[in-house]
Amino acid sequence: MLVIQAMGRKIGYIPAASRLADPRREMPLQIYLTESGIRAEEMADKVNDQLKRDGRCILVVSEGYELRAKDREGTEAQGLDVKDSFGHVSFGSALVPAYLEVVNYLNRVGLAAKGSARGQVPGTDQRHSMIYASTVDLEEAYKVGQKAVEVAILDGNGWMATILRDPGIIYHVRYEKVPLEKVALSERYFPEKWIAPNRVDVTDEFLKYARPLIGEDWVSIPLIDGRQRFARFKPVFADKKLAPYEPEAYRK
Repeated sequence: MLVIQAMGRKIGYIPAASRLADPRREMPLQIYLTESGIRAEEMADKVNDQLKRDGRCILVVSEGYELRAKDREGTEAQGLDVKDSFGHVSFGSALVPAYLEVVNYLNRVGLAAKGSARGQVPGTDQRHSMIYASTVDLEEAYKVGQKAVEVAILDGNGWMATILRDPGIIYHVRYEKVPLEKVALSERYFPEKWIAPNRVDVTDEFLKYARPLIGEDWVSIPLIDGRQRFARFKPVFADKKLAPYEPEAYRK
């Protein structure tokens, strides 16, 4: 069986989107969101039930998924005191990342099928690989960037450009702005109504929400000598006028 760790410190939209790969639920896929609240013992039961039915199982876990087990054999020391420049926990720097803790636990308690659990993290491919980009996302990113420039010119600072989705069957968005104080340090958790009753899947309602976001076709990838073409910028810097910046998390 395979355990795959997806991005999402505390919010499960990205691991939940793995269901888009199998909307008819034909694969033995289980999704463990941080919001699902599934304890380790229940996870082991669900995995072994799946293995008994199908002989295989694929787990997608949020990077912030916390394995709460009665028997962890010291795995509490995950190194989660590592913080980024914003003061957030850096799960990618954990001594025992979520997928590895899950793999270790399942192998320790035992699986109902031959073999053992193994895991992987797609890593930076989740963030930068153009081949996986959504055509819808690329277009919206460009247009919300345009909106941000417009807001800066017409309204000054203190605003964030936003993408608002209009209701209805046909997917359509509009671009607005919102005061920073309304969104700074706020979080939008995965809605409880979109978590399936078994707590290891998502509902069809979520699939209807997420499906238009991935587009209908592959992006066009320009190649040079069989390799992806990358932009190369000439490092031309403006004259320095401000004092050196120190991230808030580093200030004493």
